[in-house]
Amino acid sequence: MRHALPLALLIPAFAAVSACAAGGEVAQGDANPAYQGIQTVLLDGDMVSFRVAMTGARDERDVEAYARCAAAQYALIRGAGFARHVRTNVAKDGNIWRGDGVYLISAALPRGFKTIDAEVTVRDCGEQAIPTV
Repeated sequence: MRHALPLALLIPAFAAVSACAAGGEVAQGDANPAYQGIQTVLLDGDMVSFRVAMTGARDERDVEAYARCAAAQYALIRGAGFARHVRTNVAKDGNIWRGDGVYLISAALPRGFKTIDAEVTVRDCGEQAIPTV
């Protein structure tokens, strides 16, 4: 009987893991994103601002992901394979989230920690149904 309690706790955990492993869709809470558009602004040379707007975001990370997806697609359009994240400002006004992400677009892997491989990122964005430029 000593082992009954731990086993009872493990059964729901195994059920949750098996649902994920089976490829089932995992609910994401109240998130129901609606992407409102992307504005691309060339700042200086290869530095570009991606201004995005959306509703239904869970938090600022969803807005940052939208800007990152825009930057990745832009890099590919320009024949570059990489981008380095400089900064992203996020604000919420009512139910509209706005983001301004600045990226340095580069043909070669740029120095720094916040770099993205544009091709891989665009593929991931497609799998997550996040639009790009």
